[in-house]
Formats: sequence, structure tokens, C-alpha cells
Amino acid sequence: MSTKEAKPNLSHSQATEIIKRLYGLTVSVIRPLPSYDDQNCYVAPSEGGEYVLKVMNSADSHNITIIELQTHAMNFLHQRGLPAQTALPTLTGKLMSLEEFDCGFGLQKYLVRLLTYLPGTTVAKITCSPQILYDVGKMAATLDTVLLQMEHPNISVLQRENFIWNLASVPLLNQYIHVMDGDPVQKVVKAVLEQYQIQVVPKLPLFRKCINHGDFNDHNLLAKPDGPSKYKISGILDFGDMSCGYFIFELAITIMYMMIENPNPVDVGGPVVAGWESVFPLNEAERDSLYLLVLCRFCQSLVMAQHAVIQQPENEEYLMITARTGVCHLGRLWELGKEEVERIWFQSAAHFGQP
Repeated sequence: MSTKEAKPNLSHSQATEIIKRLYGLTVSVIRPLPSYDDQNCYVAPSEGGEYVLKVMNSADSHNITIIELQTHAMNFLHQRGLPAQTALPTLTGKLMSLEEFDCGFGLQKYLVRLLTYLPGTTVAKITCSPQILYDVGKMAATLDTVLLQMEHPNISVLQRENFIWNLASVPLLNQYIHVMDGDPVQKVVKAVLEQYQIQVVPKLPLFRKCINHGDFNDHNLLAKPDGPSKYKISGILDFGDMSCGYFIFELAITIMYMMIENPNPVDVGGPVVAGWESVFPLNEAERDSLYLLVLCRFCQSLVMAQHAVIQQPENEEYLMITARTGVCHLGRLWELGKEEVERIWFQSAAHFGQP
């Protein structure tokens, strides 16, 4: 099944009917929200409250156990004071429901959840001060630390072997790299993949394990004003890429995404590392691998976005948001080299907050 056929596209009347039937709520406002491969709608029922109707694509809807676990993790984090969404139970007390519709490709099953709507603006839309970057790093480390305490009978499903977005799966990019044929950046991507094997793989046993959110990006983080000129993080969205990994993976992913919209991308690492280390100081192997892991995340994003565009050409604009800027950032980091980038990041982190 192609990605295009798997992505749901319910009409507003279908969505309204589901919300009434499953949750007993009457929709007064409904509007689409962006999504990579699912369908999200903002919903305001006449009974009050604000929600997001999340309809999973039909491919991921088969992975009920993993989505149950993601929903459990969101509730777990929310109970411990982190700004995660929670799922509203259906009238029969379930946190999700498998529904069958025809979205133009015959009858298929889609998992449906109604999640709480979190207020705020995506971090991508605000000017990221060093303070916000510090808070983002701190929040990412806090999330991974809190998830260490989570128990669930099916927690082993998060051992997502060969999950393409896990940084342990970087070597799998070799089977997709042909989508970059003719693109000059392909040479850098190949060199990064080689360095991963030489520099990172031998250090994996020294990295400390955890459960990763895996997609701690500027579109999955919300912030709201906190005083006249400050912001605070008000939401963490989209747990679809959760998997077992390592603390250092989360930090690398966070730095990479925070660089995307920043006018001074190389300077982003310092405040994010400072925030991260205020919760979870890095060991030597983790510190030594950070630069390369950030590059690897850029490579994952570029290669997989290009692959997705071939599958869904009509969705190119959204799919390439990160990739277009990512090409420049990857080239710049590679050009500067490990030593120089680490000097910028770690010196800035060490002096963060000092006058």
C-alpha cells in the first residue's frame, strides 16, 4: 500500500459523525491541522472544551499495541506535570477506537483518538532566544528521565528494531540513498554514514539507555508567553516516533530540529546542551558522539523526505519543510568540522547564563 493510500482524509461530516457516536459530543467548530502521515483536526464541541481528533494512517493503525503504549506514556507524563496531551475516553471507556471508512481507496481501518488540545504557538513560529533553547533542552532531558520510571506490560514493543527514525537505524539509510542520486549533498550523506559506522557504533555500549520521544522538533513543541518578553513550553506533541534508544539520541535530535528555523544555526547547540545537562550530564562517549549524531539526523531527514516526496508528490511542500533548510545546515556543519562545532557548543554551554 502506498503512503498516499494509507493517509486518511475524512470529510468534516464523517469526522463530526464519529465524534458524536464515540464521544457523545456535538461539534460546533472543526478545522484541519497539519500532519505528516495521519489526519488531525481541531475540534470545539458545543458542550465545551477543545480537542484534537487524531485519525492514524491505516498502516500504523495495525500497530494497536504501540499506539496504546504511546497514549499511556502521554498520560504518564501528564500526571507527572509535563505538558503532554491526554486521550479522552469514548462512551464505552476506551482510549481509542478502530473505525472502518472509505477514504477513496476502499474500506480500511483507522485508529481514532480524541486528544486534549494544548494552547500555544509552535516553537517554529517564535523567535528562539537562548532561554527558550535552554528550556527545550531541559524539557527533552526531563521527559526521557521521567519515562525511565514508566511501567507497562507491553513496554517491549518500543524495541522497534529497524525503525527508520531511530538513530540506531542510520545504516538502513543506505537502502534509500539512491533517491539522492544527482544531488551534490549525497556525497556528504555517504561520508556521514561511513563515519557513523567507524565513530558511533563502537560507542553504543557506552551510551545510557532510555525511551526516546524521537521527534522533539519545533513543530511538536508549543510555547506560550510568560511575562512581557519570555515564553515557556506549554505542550509536547506527537509521540508516534517513540522507541527504545539512548539519552544522547534525544539530545542530538533536539539540537538538529532547533537549528532548522534559527538564523544562527550553529549557535543553537550551546543553550540546548546547557539545558539538557542541567538535568542529565553527558558522559565522555556521549559528548564525543553528539556532533556526528546531529549530522546523522539531518541525513535521516533529507533522505526520508526525498523518499516520501516520491510516494506523495502532492504533499511535497509539507514534507520538505525541514529538508530544504537541512541541506544548508548539514553542509555548513560538515564544512566546519567536529572540533570547531564542539568547541562552539561546549564552550557556550559551559558559560550559559553567566554575565
